Amino acid sequence: MLDLLSVPQQRREAIGRLAQELRAGRSVAISTHINADGDGCGSETALARLLGQVGIRSKIVNPTPWPDMYKFLLGDDVRDASDMGAKALKEADVLVVLDISDVKRLGVLAEAVRKLTIPKLVIDHHLPSDEPPSKLMVADTTACATGELIYDFAACLSLKITPDIARALYVALLTDTGGFRFSNTTARCLSIAGQLIASGVEPEEMYGRLYASMPVGRLHLLRDALATLEVDPEYGISWISVAAGAAEQYGLRSEDLEGIAEHPRSIGGTRLALFFRDLGHDKVKVSFRSTGDVDVNKFAKKFGGGGHARAAGALIEGNLESVRHKVVAAAREFLAAEDKEGVA
Repeated sequence: MLDLLSVPQQRREAIGRLAQELRAGRSVAISTHINADGDGCGSETALARLLGQVGIRSKIVNPTPWPDMYKFLLGDDVRDASDMGAKALKEADVLVVLDISDVKRLGVLAEAVRKLTIPKLVIDHHLPSDEPPSKLMVADTTACATGELIYDFAACLSLKITPDIARALYVALLTDTGGFRFSNTTARCLSIAGQLIASGVEPEEMYGRLYASMPVGRLHLLRDALATLEVDPEYGISWISVAAGAAEQYGLRSEDLEGIAEHPRSIGGTRLALFFRDLGHDKVKVSFRSTGDVDVNKFAKKFGGGGHARAAGALIEGNLESVRHKVVAAAREFLAAEDKEGVA
């Protein structure tokens, strides 16, 4: 394990405060955002097993079903009680929310979490929002993933990184850095990944589970999405779209669409990439990706969304055509203003 001294001082102090609250509880509920990703699922299962080492019972309670592609992280020692919903939250002494800076990202659980009177704790690496699930948090945007903060939690409490915990944390780091390709891939991130490999992770196995076992329907959907590709070379904007019902037509779940937004970003000269997914009922999910110095978190906030500087998202009301027109027009204005500000 990395030297405890490598954990930033402010992060260590925050983990210490969080650990005090956890020790006061006998039963902990762990949750993450809607449509949980690899960082959320990996961090949840790792934390559940770490808490088990100190005799704290825990259960995972998510607002949406556990993604099939991450079910291998579960086991007899990790309980997924998501089907119990808010009832499971009320049975806990402490709630820990992972990988979320905005309570609204808890979806159907958001209102129940707002009303909880038990201690609520947050471990997250996103930019802050106007309504965090709790003010008692370990929050650090310099962390490559929430999984990095869970690793530091283990280091600060001198807990053991077992092979199962190592695999969970490796999934968290691998997926949130785009396979160790994105700008959040730091030297410390790679050092932690090395420690996780030393603790039992097989990189080839993890790659196979996450990136070499896609359903064929994903390629059919990707084909359809790429057929909608449009590029504005003047502003450096590229975008693709998926029609309502397309994912269901190919038998896909939300997690099967992870990474599709990266395709328009891969085009040379692209500064801002957009992926529009029509959810039906006048709702469109938009994924924002960027390169260089374009802050898509700032752009996403114009539509009530958010995320990271290079990857963000928003749920926008309207039909696909109107949302696409509005967002692309706003993107041109945003980039023009950013360029003007940069020159000034």
